[in-house]
Amino acid sequence: MNILLLGSGGREHALAWKLMQSPRCDNLQAAPGNPGMEDDGAQSVALDVGDHAAVIAHCRDNDIALVVIGPEAPLVDGLADSLREAGIPVFGPSAEAAQLEGSKAFTKRLCDEADIPTAGYAHTSSLDEARTALGRFEPPYVLKADGLAAGKGVVIAANRAEADSALADMFGGRFGEAGAEVVIEEFLTGEEASFFALTDGETVRAFGTAQDHKRVGDGDTGPNTGGMGAYSPASILTLDLQREVMERIVEPTVATMKARGTPFSGVLYAGLMLTSEGPKLIEYNVRFGDPECQVLMARLDEDLVELMLACANGTLSEVDEIAMKKSAALTVVMAAAGYPGMPEKGGTICKVGAAEQTGAKIFHAGTKRNEEGQLVANGGRVLNVTALADDVTTARNLAYEAIMSLDFDTGFCRTDIGWRELERERTS
Repeated sequence: MNILLLGSGGREHALAWKLMQSPRCDNLQAAPGNPGMEDDGAQSVALDVGDHAAVIAHCRDNDIALVVIGPEAPLVDGLADSLREAGIPVFGPSAEAAQLEGSKAFTKRLCDEADIPTAGYAHTSSLDEARTALGRFEPPYVLKADGLAAGKGVVIAANRAEADSALADMFGGRFGEAGAEVVIEEFLTGEEASFFALTDGETVRAFGTAQDHKRVGDGDTGPNTGGMGAYSPASILTLDLQREVMERIVEPTVATMKARGTPFSGVLYAGLMLTSEGPKLIEYNVRFGDPECQVLMARLDEDLVELMLACANGTLSEVDEIAMKKSAALTVVMAAAGYPGMPEKGGTICKVGAAEQTGAKIFHAGTKRNEEGQLVANGGRVLNVTALADDVTTARNLAYEAIMSLDFDTGFCRTDIGWRELERERTS
């Protein structure tokens, strides 16, 4: 069968790599794709994902049997709805269901309705309203742009002065339209973890766990980023806690969305805080995380095409359990100098093949070929160096060994990815 994958980042490269391992996949097209996907055998195509009619026409002209939408923006824009209306199977939720990521306030209201444990909050639509609402909370203050902000729309303000300044920036356009409304949240104490589940709108199956590293610097310092590395599984999410997350958070969400007449189909990614009162939902994403997807795909011991078709066609109940390898996976993000501010583009990248010979897999996140055919940096997060091993410590060592083999002078990475899990393995 012919499959169309939309996206160009490290998440999409990992999905492409796994999709092409399926015997069901005869041809994979990626729009726009990246050099890493091409090296693995995908065909890059030029498509404007905002032009739904053009995407549908391409699918019909190329006999596409499944569309996989990687990023969140086309989902919130309703591309999955347009494809379904055209009779084209698609992995990803409707625009209404994608509001679980598209609007923080939408998700908070759903939590109220379904009695899902989450932080206390206030939804505000003006600077004056937000500053008044701050009086209901104790510092530190959690301030979130309501809309999509590429994973960077969250500010943690240590005191009232910082919060007032941040709110002025947010309502002043710092995050564009995403910050036209702001959700203020109670600060939760605990350890963060990520839980993933697949659903066809009714049946839900656990997919895996991971932990991300959001801040740019070692020791979790510096500004937030889209993610500087991740590992899976997250041992802190024990089987008992995973069952609690399914029963108290994920399953009620899917049931409530179905009852509203807006069923959710695709992958549901729950960002959690593991508090002394139990797991609480921080936020939802309606697509695979990046870079969490990379470690999940490395561990997945199933046919990804079959799983995605089951979600698209409403047959996930026929899947008893999603098998993951017992191995651990860890990925380190190599970013371009200047990230997460203004990244330096154009830096040459060499010796990717040599690096992969160490046993790691390198997913391209922001690369292109220049006129001379050289691989160069073309974004903030450029490469995801990913390794699979018996434990996180060994996977970490393999990933950093591969990084040492790369030649990417304008790139940098954190040196402590997996530090929480390494300490747990050391003391266990």
